[in-house]
Amino acid sequence: MRELFDEVAGHSPLDPEEAVRRATRVPQRKRFYKVAGIAPADGGFAVTLDGKPIRTPSGRHVVAPTSGIAEAIAVEWNAQGETIDPLTMPLTRFANSVSEVTDRVDVVADDVAKYLGTDLLFYRAGHPEALVAREAAHWDPVLSWAANELGAHFILSEGIVHVTQPEQAISAARGVFPADPWSVAAMHVVTTLTGSALLALALLHGVLDPDQIWTAAHVDEDWNAEKWGVDEEVAARRAARLVDFRAAVTILHALKA
Repeated sequence: MRELFDEVAGHSPLDPEEAVRRATRVPQRKRFYKVAGIAPADGGFAVTLDGKPIRTPSGRHVVAPTSGIAEAIAVEWNAQGETIDPLTMPLTRFANSVSEVTDRVDVVADDVAKYLGTDLLFYRAGHPEALVAREAAHWDPVLSWAANELGAHFILSEGIVHVTQPEQAISAARGVFPADPWSVAAMHVVTTLTGSALLALALLHGVLDPDQIWTAAHVDEDWNAEKWGVDEEVAARRAARLVDFRAAVTILHALKA
């Protein structure tokens, strides 16, 4: 079982794009189990295949913090047909990754915090006015929340000219990061997918709903699509990223339930 899980969910990094790239290089394997389920375990709930708990490649048990998360992972395994397709198992990939970093939560959080120095929301278009207004409409509420609620006052820049952010602002935002590994991992996924740690924080704290977060992350992309048409390759990549975004949202919602 470990060997199959190694191939299916792999040494999946928290970067969801790299996880998918690795998964696509793995030949699909035949389904070898009849049913996936869950069982109580130390620290939460284990996912089982024919009663045997899943382990990570390093031998760690995959233990979800809530029964809802474990059941959602089991649903992915039960939904597999004659062969196992890793691309249809974002929660499984996520669970495998977070199980490997439970003792390195600070490292993962620090990686998220790096985005606070170059966050998507800081770099604004100078023209046309309609795009400037659209960015402001989607991004300014998050920046206002960070300033008013967190005391994190960030500096905006026009174009791609780098601006050094105040250490106080970065520290203030970093100070409200979650501490549990599953929340931190979900935040990491959202951050890497959107290019914004502030959007991830806004999602975590309920400032914007998931659809608003996803739209805010693609303001410029949607603008270009409206003007020049949809690029099929870009659209396919976005759809694949949305799968992992929804998985992270599922984790965060389950943790709050």
